Order: sequence, then C-alpha cells, then structure tokens
Amino acid sequence: MSLSQPIAKNASLRTRPWMATVLIVAGVCAILFGLGSSIITGVANISFATVWNSIFHYDSSNEHHVIIQTLRMPRALAGVLVGAAFAVAGAIMQGVTRNPIADTGLMGINAGAGFVLVLVFAFAPGLPFESIILFSFIGAGLGVGLVYGLAYFSKNGLTPLRLALAGAVVSSIISGISQAISLLFQINYDLAFWSAGGISTAEWFQVSVMMPWIVGGIIVAMILSRSITILSLGEEIAAGLGQKTRLVKGLSAVVVMVLAGASVSTVGGVGFVGLVVPHIVRFLVGVDYRWIIPCSAVMGGVLVVFADIGAKMIAMPYETPLGAIIAVIGVPFFLYLARKERREW
Repeated sequence: MSLSQPIAKNASLRTRPWMATVLIVAGVCAILFGLGSSIITGVANISFATVWNSIFHYDSSNEHHVIIQTLRMPRALAGVLVGAAFAVAGAIMQGVTRNPIADTGLMGINAGAGFVLVLVFAFAPGLPFESIILFSFIGAGLGVGLVYGLAYFSKNGLTPLRLALAGAVVSSIISGISQAISLLFQINYDLAFWSAGGISTAEWFQVSVMMPWIVGGIIVAMILSRSITILSLGEEIAAGLGQKTRLVKGLSAVVVMVLAGASVSTVGGVGFVGLVVPHIVRFLVGVDYRWIIPCSAVMGGVLVVFADIGAKMIAMPYETPLGAIIAVIGVPFFLYLARKERREW
C-alpha cells in the first residue's frame, strides 16, 4: 500500500489545493503590499516615489534614502522571514505531536533560546551575530528538552494540556533566571527587548545571517511534509506504513529548533504566530502538510509584517512591542483552543 492511499481514503484528510493556491498567491501579493507599506510607514514621512528612487538611484547624502536602505528595508524583510519561520515551526510541532496548542512560545522554545542569549550577553557581550545565532539554536533545544522531559514524567503522559502546562512552567522558570542574570550583570535593556519582541533593530547583516537558516529550514520542512502528514494520522498508523517515525520526529525537531532559534536571535520572544497561523491555514486548505507548510510560511509573513506596521503606528512616535500586538490575537485564540480541547477529553 502506498503512503498516499490512507490519505485519500480518510475523509478528514481531504485537501483543497485550489484554495491553497489562492491563499499562496493572495498571501504573496499581501506580503509585497505589506513590504511597501512598512517601508513608507514611520516617523519620517516617505513616499513611494522616494522608495523607488532609493532602490534604483540611491543617494547616500539623502537622509530618506539612508533611512529606507539601512533601517526600513531590512526591518520589513526580517518581519517576513521570522513570521514564516514561527508559523512553519508551529505547523510542524502541531503535526508531529498531534497537539493543537503547540507553539514555540507556549512550549518553552522561545524562552530557552532567550535564556541562552542572556547568558551570551552576560558572559560574552562582544560575540558576533553568527555565533549568537548558533547559541540560540542550543537554547531552543534546551527549552524543548525541558518541556518534553517534564511532561513525559507526568502521571498520565504527554497530553496537550500537560505539554502546555509544562511549557508555561519551564518558560516561567527560565524567564525568572534570565531576569536574575540580567539584574546581576546589568543587561536589563537586552532582556527587555527579548521579552517584548520586535524587529526595529534588524539590520542587513542580521538578515543575511538568518535568511539561509530560515529558508533552508522551510525547504527541509517541505521535504518532510509528506511524512508529517502521515505521522499526523497517528504514530501506529505511520509505523504500520513503514515510516521511520523516530527519524521524522528527530529531523522535525531539528528544523523547529533552527527556525525558532534564528528568529528569536533577531526579534526576541514573539509568540502565538505558530499557534494561530497553522490553524487558520488548516481550516482553509485541509490537513495535508504539503500545502499547510508553504501556506503557513506565506501567511506567517503576512501576519508579522502587518503587525509590525501596527507597532509603528499605534503610539507614534513610540514603538509598541510587536509581541504585545500579536498576543492580542493569540491569547483569545489560545483560550478558545484550550477550552475546546478540554471539552473533547
């Protein structure tokens, strides 16, 4: 029996490729519009004509051209990248663990990455960004290891609620330790940036370093998407079809750590993107991860880019934390899912 046969026979796995295509095309158009809007939005009033001239006729003596090239363009592109990374990481986690409330923020991955970054700021403040991003990967792995270890040794095993509770406990403990270290070494500003989340400080150098990791992680996720779809049916079914479930889970965990680590090292602890976006995408296109992953990448980019525009405009000339804006959407969504899952147990 081929791997595609159980998918085709299962009514719950019917997909809507036409909807996925429409979503990707519309999402790409929204990203392009969002990039343009993000570049012209800010304290300095900049027109589209000025943006066009700064790209094709750059003048280093023009203040607006410098603002566009060095501040706003890398910021907008960073928003697309981290939005796609968080959304794909959340989609993978939900598919592999069959946990509908899985997210890098809720599962302690962001907190773990942030904790190691605080250690770097405290003990190796001059470390280059290429090394910082590697330490962020280690921290992401530490977070997920602690959460799953804590949930694994619970009385009734790895239920979605226990994973969420373990994530909350681990995140709280790690955040408390991080705050203590920041007070001791006087790095409160760096910790405040990570806690709130934001891409206002993104630079071309950071974008150039994180882009290969994020693009590579998404490509690997798309390669694994067929196996993740089978695994989402249940581990016994996947094993019965000859799938190497441990290998798929291991590779998926590595992809999640890379995507989350690269994002947190640049924008801090932005949560709920990986929770909200995959659920919306799954509702629209079905539960075949060959469509969910690319659609989540596109829609995650859309969400973060437009949320960042809101971060600049809500309290202009001051910045509103990006994490707070997304949390306004994510927290009610999380409570709805948690209540729904509780009714089903």
